[in-house]
Amino acid sequence: MKNFEIGWFSTGRDKAAIDLLETVQKAIRQGEIREAEIEFVFCNRKMRESQITDQFLTFVNHDQCLPFATLSSKEFRPELRVKNLKEWRRKYDLEVIRRIKEFPPVDLIVLAGYMLIVSEKLCRRYKMINLHPAAPGGPQGTWREVILRLIESRAKENGVMMHLVTPQLDAGPPVTYCTFSIRDDLNEGLWIGAEENYKGYLETLFWDIRDRGLRREFPLIITTLKAFSEGKIKIDQKNKKILNAEREVVNGYNLTEEIDSVIKEKT
Repeated sequence: MKNFEIGWFSTGRDKAAIDLLETVQKAIRQGEIREAEIEFVFCNRKMRESQITDQFLTFVNHDQCLPFATLSSKEFRPELRVKNLKEWRRKYDLEVIRRIKEFPPVDLIVLAGYMLIVSEKLCRRYKMINLHPAAPGGPQGTWREVILRLIESRAKENGVMMHLVTPQLDAGPPVTYCTFSIRDDLNEGLWIGAEENYKGYLETLFWDIRDRGLRREFPLIITTLKAFSEGKIKIDQKNKKILNAEREVVNGYNLTEEIDSVIKEKT
């Protein structure tokens, strides 16, 4: 059976970037994600640009022995980025394509903490999915922005989603997702304290919500890649649709019960 070949894009901006890649690599080695292999890692920062990204790249290169390429988005044609962001994205991604061409072809590229909006050129060339810290229809933006919007709107629920990458931020069709409560008996006091502006309550609530999502990101991405490697999920690249094994269009798989079960087993 042919290996399911994966490309991995990350900015490597926090420890979670290291932990997530390590967890997926472990799942591949243990056969949980069957017949799969990460062929390369791409990072839009270079060494000595950020201390935490240096740790990420060292982990990729020395600890995991994975091939990798970098291209600093900060240093790439900054004058064009200010003048014409859309054109900058196109030019940047053309250079990204050139740099990853040296690696073997992949079946899927995973964006995990990749902090750039990709261009149409890159989306059309590769099948790409993105990890997003909200459910379908939820807030857009980084996980920090998502959590702040959830608190501002006094939301009771959030989610984690893998979705197809399009040039529109966090707007691609969902592949898999799960939802979870962010207001319950366990943290009701934090919500009340944050709403009353008690010192420290808002920050504690923020990190409580982050922890609930982070615990689900790892099993969701592993379950999603497992389904891809087994042919249960496919991508219609031309029409940008998600298909099941029978090639029928699906609007994302709700894996809430499965992910909750995984979390329960680990606690």
